[in-house]
Amino acid sequence: MPQNEFNKDKKDIRLCPASRKCGGCQLMNLSYEEQLKYKQSKVVRLLGSFHRVLQIKGMESPFHYRNKVQAAFGRTRGGEIISGVYQSSTHNIVKTDSCLIEDEKADEIILTIRRLVKSFKLTVYDEKNSRGFLRHVLVKRGFQTNEIMVVLVTGTLVFPSKNDFIKALLKAHPEITTIVQNINNKFTSMVLGEKETVLYGNGYIEDVLCGKRFRISPKSFYQINPVQTEVLYGKAVEFAQLTGRERVIDAYCGIGTIGIVASDKAGEVIGCELNADAVSDARVNAKINNVENIKFFCADAGEFMLGMKDAGEKCDVLFMDPPRAGSDKKFLSCAVSLSPDRIVYISCNPETQQRDLFYLTKNGYKVKKIQPVDMFPFTNHVETVVLLSAKE
Repeated sequence: MPQNEFNKDKKDIRLCPASRKCGGCQLMNLSYEEQLKYKQSKVVRLLGSFHRVLQIKGMESPFHYRNKVQAAFGRTRGGEIISGVYQSSTHNIVKTDSCLIEDEKADEIILTIRRLVKSFKLTVYDEKNSRGFLRHVLVKRGFQTNEIMVVLVTGTLVFPSKNDFIKALLKAHPEITTIVQNINNKFTSMVLGEKETVLYGNGYIEDVLCGKRFRISPKSFYQINPVQTEVLYGKAVEFAQLTGRERVIDAYCGIGTIGIVASDKAGEVIGCELNADAVSDARVNAKINNVENIKFFCADAGEFMLGMKDAGEKCDVLFMDPPRAGSDKKFLSCAVSLSPDRIVYISCNPETQQRDLFYLTKNGYKVKKIQPVDMFPFTNHVETVVLLSAKE
């Protein structure tokens, strides 16, 4: 193992040189066993009153698991071009050449781009003056397919020496399968802008998850730890107890991953998502996998379920995977009114999940199982899958 990772007995860790400035890995001072114990106790403290918490599912190798890596570009006061991550709660760039949790090939590509920016005499973006060319670099890699996407986020549409730059990048990294230029000239904390141009390849990559193939575009949400995502989704489908006859709703469906993974064991799957681009990707993904028992709707999931209830329709299983803020009362009340037999609640934030579980258990549901999964080693984040059944 690299010298800045665990030593042989895995009880001591040599800190990442950027860890104190970066702040992204809050548990860097703990061994992996201690991290898992901390996360288990966190879930027990927040959710243990609802049901016994199963043992957390950790990783065999908790390093370099991020299939999506993004780096901000800037200059030091001395004029040196740097790339790295923003210091926690700031826009100060912490220069990094490698990272314990990021994909190693992605880190290599970003370093090459930093070198090419200097040799091609390109400018980097200055947030204070809203001027300059290269703002961010985003790299996504399909761990199963080895397809690689590079997104160059620029402050201007004009790309000096574009063809020669792309040629040099591909010469250094012929494994890159597509390159996209995304234009973001707004004063915003968002990495990607609205406009983009494909410079090389198809403008997307594909990856395989739980035996299904998914198309990933620059703006697509795709779980950043595919190894643990298979564990997470496998447990969610197991909790759903599908027999092949059920009507399933995949709320907050994104590009359709959970619904498509569950489709083999369900009678019918309905995906709901407000993001029109994500719905378009989901429909493509269904076609790629020849899934015919799934439909996707660009709609508010709560209102969609309310419409189903008013039409006298029923749902057997509801998958819900909301953002960190959890679900609002409107969504939860709509879910309760439709009264699915089972709810499988996937959460990346057990604190907001606790709040939502209080609502659901007061309105006709009982928690049956709680499974924590470590999706983000070295950080304090933990994912949980909770099964709820309608009370008789």
